[in-house]
Amino acid sequence: MRLQKYLSRAGVASRRRSEELIAGGRVRVNDEVVTKLGTTVDPDADTVEVDRRRIRLKPVLWLALHKPPGYTCTRHDPGGRPIIYDLLPADTRHLPHVGRLDFMSEGLLLLSNEGDVVHRLLHPRTGIERVYHARLRGPVPAELPDRLRAGVALEDGPARARRAGWITPPHTSSPTVEIVLAEGRNREIRRMLASLDVTLRRLRRTSFGPIQLGALAAGATRELSAKERAALKRAAGPACSTAVRE
Repeated sequence: MRLQKYLSRAGVASRRRSEELIAGGRVRVNDEVVTKLGTTVDPDADTVEVDRRRIRLKPVLWLALHKPPGYTCTRHDPGGRPIIYDLLPADTRHLPHVGRLDFMSEGLLLLSNEGDVVHRLLHPRTGIERVYHARLRGPVPAELPDRLRAGVALEDGPARARRAGWITPPHTSSPTVEIVLAEGRNREIRRMLASLDVTLRRLRRTSFGPIQLGALAAGATRELSAKERAALKRAAGPACSTAVRE
């Protein structure tokens, strides 16, 4: 295993930051300072240290969290708002989140320490589908799904839904539309709807790639099954240097 991948998997830092630690002479392998980025290590035989602190790999873990509204996807919030890590069991609070949901959005959020797979899943070229249910203040134009698929202009470039369709009718007081995106831009659905003068009441993510929210209760977590982890790896595609760089 490449040394920077080992450090990332161990939760020391991101892959890029790990490379900086290596280049800065802060990493030792078997008590020898290593600065070459191509160095490989045997997790079962080699001793790895950062700043003279022994680093060991943590078991690969994937969690699904049903994020409620009113939580931030950060480890610390300057304003003192609740954070998603308040919801996790103590022995899983080291896990990085896979992408994010904004403060008032809810639904499926994945967390994992399998950094190489996470990086591939989040890379734009992978095109992992995220499915959202958006409850609106109605009535709204029946052609809204068509407009979302056609795309709208945002300040950071055009945005469009890969698919969109009604779950409940647009002429009701609280119509719900399903929106499928293949990217993870900041507050993208909220901004798309706002640009179309549509008021959003509730936004919930129901799936990320092959993983479904299902009946998981708000605020609860569950560990992904081996079958689900394998499905995520297939969705992420093969590792390559351009797909895993941050």
